[in-house]
Amino acid sequence: MNSKSSQYQKEEYTSRINRVIDYIDANISKELTLDNIARVANFSAFHFHRIFRALVKESLTKYIQRIRIEKAASLLIHNPAKSITEIAYDCGFSSSQFFARVFKAYFKISASEWRNKKSKIMHTNSKIVKDSTADSDYNKSESEKTDDALAELNVEVKDLPDMHVAYVRYIGPYKGDADLFSKLFTKIFNWAFTRDLIDYKNTKVIALYNDDPDITDENKLRVEACITFPENTAVDRDIGKLTIHGGKYAVAHFKIDKDGFESAWDALYGEWLPGSGYQPDDKPTFELFPNVLTEHSEDKIIVDICLPIIPL
Repeated sequence: MNSKSSQYQKEEYTSRINRVIDYIDANISKELTLDNIARVANFSAFHFHRIFRALVKESLTKYIQRIRIEKAASLLIHNPAKSITEIAYDCGFSSSQFFARVFKAYFKISASEWRNKKSKIMHTNSKIVKDSTADSDYNKSESEKTDDALAELNVEVKDLPDMHVAYVRYIGPYKGDADLFSKLFTKIFNWAFTRDLIDYKNTKVIALYNDDPDITDENKLRVEACITFPENTAVDRDIGKLTIHGGKYAVAHFKIDKDGFESAWDALYGEWLPGSGYQPDDKPTFELFPNVLTEHSEDKIIVDICLPIIPL
C-alpha cells in the first residue's frame, strides 16, 4: 500500500470518529447505545469499541461518562438556578443517585460541595479583576497598561444565527500554542480554497471550544478550527461539519497580542459576566476572527469572543 493511500484511509477513520464525537455531543442527554453509535461511524458494533479506544485513547463507555460528568460540573458552576437533579438528567444520567456516586468518584467531592467551592472561587476572581482595574496608571509599565486595556470591555448582547461550519478537530493541549492554531487553520483554508468555498465578504473564521480547560484534562481538550460554508456541502476525509447553534450571545470585541487570549477570556468571565444579569448557556463558546481573510497584522489580533448566555 502506498503512502498516499494509507494517509487517505487514516483520514477516513478520523472522519468517522469525528462524526461519533459530534453525535455524542448532540445527544448527551439521551440514551447512547453501542449499536446506534457504531452505525453513526459505519463500523460493526463488534469492532467499533476497539477502533474508538485505539484512536481516542479512551474506551467509549469512559469517554461518554467523562463528557457527561464534565458537562455537569460546568453546569453546576454556571447555572445556579438549576437543581443538581435537573443537571444530572440534562447530562444523561439515569438517576440522581447514580450521578452523585459517579461525580464524587471523579472529582473526590460531592456535587453540592463542588458547586459551593467553585462559586466562591468565581466570586473571588471577579472581585480581583474589578479591584485590579480600579488601580491608577501611575508608574505602570506599558505591558501593565496593555493588560488594563482589556478591562475597557466592549461587549454586545446579540442574537446570532445558526452557522454551518466545516472544521478540522484537534484533541490535546492547545493553550498558548499559536503554531498549532496556525497549522489547523492553514489546513481548513487550503481545503476550502481548492473547492472555491471562500467568500471573502461572508465566510466566518471560528475557533470552537467544547470543553472547560479548568475541568477537562488538557490532553483531552477539544478544539475545532472552523469556517462557515453552505449547509449541504459535502466534506471528505478528516474534514468534518457541524452546526453552531444560534441564540443569545455576549460578543466581546478585543484587539490583543497573540498571548493575550487568556486575559481576554478572564476579563469577560470575571468582570463583565457577574454584573450582566446573564449566565452561560449550555452551548460551546467560540472565537470569531472578523478580518482574518481580508487583512492581516503582525502586531495585533482582532477577535470577538462569543459566549452563549441566558438570563440569570
